[in-house]
Amino acid sequence: MPTPHHDDPFDDPFEDRLGAALRQAGDTFDTDRPALVAAGQARGRKLRLRRRAAVFGGVASIALVGVTGALVLPGNGTDGSGTSQQSVGRNGSSTPASSTPAPVSGDELLKTLKRLLPDGEFSAEAARGTSELPGPYAHLVYDDGEGPAAIGISLSRGEPGSDQARDTTTCPDKALVQYDSCRTTRLGDGSLLMIFQGYEYPDRRVDTKHWHAELVTPEGQQVSLSEWNSAAEKDKPISRDEPPLSPAQLKKVVTAPEWRAAVDAIPENPKGGAPVPEAPTPPEGPEVADIVTTLTELLPDDVEVVDKGSSYSYLVLDDGKGRSLVQVDVQPGMSDIEAELFGSEAETLDDGTKVVTREGSGDKGVDGVVMWTADTLRKDGLRVAVSAFNAADQHSAATRETPALTMEQLREIALSPKWADLL
Repeated sequence: MPTPHHDDPFDDPFEDRLGAALRQAGDTFDTDRPALVAAGQARGRKLRLRRRAAVFGGVASIALVGVTGALVLPGNGTDGSGTSQQSVGRNGSSTPASSTPAPVSGDELLKTLKRLLPDGEFSAEAARGTSELPGPYAHLVYDDGEGPAAIGISLSRGEPGSDQARDTTTCPDKALVQYDSCRTTRLGDGSLLMIFQGYEYPDRRVDTKHWHAELVTPEGQQVSLSEWNSAAEKDKPISRDEPPLSPAQLKKVVTAPEWRAAVDAIPENPKGGAPVPEAPTPPEGPEVADIVTTLTELLPDDVEVVDKGSSYSYLVLDDGKGRSLVQVDVQPGMSDIEAELFGSEAETLDDGTKVVTREGSGDKGVDGVVMWTADTLRKDGLRVAVSAFNAADQHSAATRETPALTMEQLREIALSPKWADLL
């Protein structure tokens, strides 16, 4: 999921982020496969809301003052303490809250963002209101005298307590994404807040810093605040040493009650269009812990496991010649990608399983890193892809000449019948 374009910086604000990894992953399948691994694995493991994005991101290749002048406190009829929800006017008076909050315009979102930021100059403003598709956001360039910086906020609504909401506030694994700091905390009202201090690209091919705060409330309100040390997100000159907002300031802005009320103003059916039918729920993949256990069982005897993933399915191996990252993606219900990834070069086994092996470069920001992949698709739609690197993670220098597993071993692991037992 590429970073949103500058002219519409928060198009599809929630679905495209997996904590840090989902919005930081860059470019396309052909040009930056390792940078997209985290996104592909998480989508394949849990929601796969965008089947095609998961395929090309997998191992084979994150209360406003409205027009009525009322400030609506968040909550399902309460303020979080059991008190009935009320609207607070500009003069501080309280009135009973409407069951349908008034829409919040893009201009109002921008005014709120600017009011919550420290004193400074603003430019390059863009926004979309709560009744506009595909969803509300506000974006601007802020300069506090230390240099211009892009800042943006996006709002959305999700299912309370869903895997998608939890994934949004889960720090990425450092074996997959480089960052300086990441912390998830539970606030007093039960909301989850992640503060992430990292870089525009997981491999740090450029030094542009990307810091963001992700808030998910128990009611399903989702607020994402991002900032850069550049006037635009991608491949623009660095204009300051650090993004302007500290972690404490990020928390203050993202947790402001105005945003939660704005989320409540997002209509179920924006602009009165026809109801959008729910997409078929894709089959659930196995849990990461089960995948890691199975992968460990399938390893040859001459390698040692020195590290393993908890949020993503990978192992770091050492056969005495240096560390080697191995990761696996197990996705049921993937028959529709056969033509895209298993073309004429694919081998077809007697049982109909398609097999493709690939040798390529690893992280394009690190010279000498190679990535070997065995990708398989079974007749029932189960896809198992196993990749190995000649490095301990996706963004560090090579630790050995070739991966710790041969291509034949990768193929054997991917074709094991044990993967089907996990479903």
